[in-house]
Amino acid sequence: MTFDLLFNLSLILFAIGMIFKIVQWFSFKIGIQAQNSTFSQRLISSLKAIPGVIFSPKIVVILKTFLFEVLFLHKILKQDVLRWIMHMLIFWGFILLFFMHALESIVSEKIFSYYYSTVNPFMFLRDFFGFMVLIGIIIAICRRVFMKIHRLSTNKMDIYAIFIVAIIILSGFVLEGSKIISHTDFQNMEKDFSALDYKEDILALEAYWVKYYGLVSPNIIIEQISPETLAAGEEIHNESCVDCHTRPQAAFAGYAMSKMMKPVGGLLDSIGMVNILYYFHILACFIGLALLPFTKMLHMITTPISLITNAIMQRDKSDPLNIATRQLIELDACVHCNTCSKTCSQGPAYDVKNNVNILPSERMVSLRQYFKTKDLGSSQFMAIQEGIFLCSNCDRCTVVCPAGINLKELWYDVREEFIRSGASITSLVLSPYSYNRTYNQDDFGATLSDMPARHAKGIIASKYKKKTLSKDVLSLTDMDNGNKDNKGVALQDATFAYCFSCENCTNVCPVVMNYEKPEQVLDLLPHQMMRSIGLGLENLALGSNMLWDCVTCYQCQEHCPQNVKVTDIFYELKNKVSKDCFYSQKE
Repeated sequence: MTFDLLFNLSLILFAIGMIFKIVQWFSFKIGIQAQNSTFSQRLISSLKAIPGVIFSPKIVVILKTFLFEVLFLHKILKQDVLRWIMHMLIFWGFILLFFMHALESIVSEKIFSYYYSTVNPFMFLRDFFGFMVLIGIIIAICRRVFMKIHRLSTNKMDIYAIFIVAIIILSGFVLEGSKIISHTDFQNMEKDFSALDYKEDILALEAYWVKYYGLVSPNIIIEQISPETLAAGEEIHNESCVDCHTRPQAAFAGYAMSKMMKPVGGLLDSIGMVNILYYFHILACFIGLALLPFTKMLHMITTPISLITNAIMQRDKSDPLNIATRQLIELDACVHCNTCSKTCSQGPAYDVKNNVNILPSERMVSLRQYFKTKDLGSSQFMAIQEGIFLCSNCDRCTVVCPAGINLKELWYDVREEFIRSGASITSLVLSPYSYNRTYNQDDFGATLSDMPARHAKGIIASKYKKKTLSKDVLSLTDMDNGNKDNKGVALQDATFAYCFSCENCTNVCPVVMNYEKPEQVLDLLPHQMMRSIGLGLENLALGSNMLWDCVTCYQCQEHCPQNVKVTDIFYELKNKVSKDCFYSQKE
């Protein structure tokens, strides 16, 4: 199988894979905006939007985003310097190596009239760019294996991405080293470029290359080379070879490999190791190219698209069909870097429930599979559902995503699709999502009868259970005395306003941990009580067993990232029931 055949085959597979991906992007549906759209409608909508972007001030935004976010990864730099160094080494090393070496006949030879891959500075730069990639890969492995970064997980696609790039770079270095020591390669070069007539001249040139170019020759013993032979070899070298061959020490990585292989150089040459390594290296490159549309490596294309489109698109102004297409591209733009998971306000819930779909980065992997098959099995679907409905809409994931993915919008649309699909989903009552869906009815095309708050009203009558207490009112802490004095001010205005439903209060509550199924025993969990107050359903919170089973350990209040006085609010609610019960008994 020839080089051209391998190259053409890999290009065909790459093209087929990209066509398949493009069809998916314009055909699959996320949310309710694109449910009745067709492939042609969405494709035409995207094509129509392009001129309006190019011939508008948005082109400046695109250029700025491309420069700072795509080329120089500014967002990653702000978050983690080591990770930025890792990405810059791999990204720039690979890109420069690709254009200078892989596309040398198209790029390097056209730009530089004196270009040869075996002369400086090109020989040095080839190794330098490859070495940049290798250092970046080593950092990536260390981060995932040894540094134990919080919530950073590694899946099969992560391993493949590291493996294929490492194989391409290392096989290139080993191939270069084997060429340096290969006697067969030297003979072929001598016949093609020197064509010396006398055996003495060939041996003289061969001796010179053994001495200064690392050649391993069965005809020359380096200790027995005379000064006269070296002088003759140098003269022939200067006449025939010097213009297209720099000393191999400049290719520091390949030369280091040649030094390691030198003791067995003759054996390697006899089995044709150069040809074996050449086809292995080329095959690794072509496999990487052919499989690129089907692996994590596709982010080389989709991540820049995600960064640019999110910089210029707005949900209330852009065509909903284009937003749906962008969201499908975003699923493939995710690099599984776990930055979103590290900052997720629902991280403690993952620690308790051990459902990986609670973490945004892992949820992206599951959603990518879901939108491909629409059939994941009930257990995995329930796991995705739990993860996406636990989201507190805090938007931290969107802000930090280095791929520019608008994760908050994606969660909204996926959740709405789950609701509209008629699948068996957990109750939306008092979930974080109920806020968004209730307060943004126009965005989701929902009617008042769909609203979780309306359904919650019907639960109050059965859940509201006042308990008879003494006339003594429970004392509040000094910090929260304002609640008791401001009788006309709702609790959410006084202390609840900063809560964003992260559920830390439930995850650290010892009462909740005491039960296998706390929802059945306690009626409402602490975070659900807080949400009921946020929805104006104070009576629902008053009727919860959780209010009276609370041991006032202050764990919830101490762990609240927003400094909401959760325990003090519980005191306030207890006081309210105490007063009501006392005065009703007195009457």
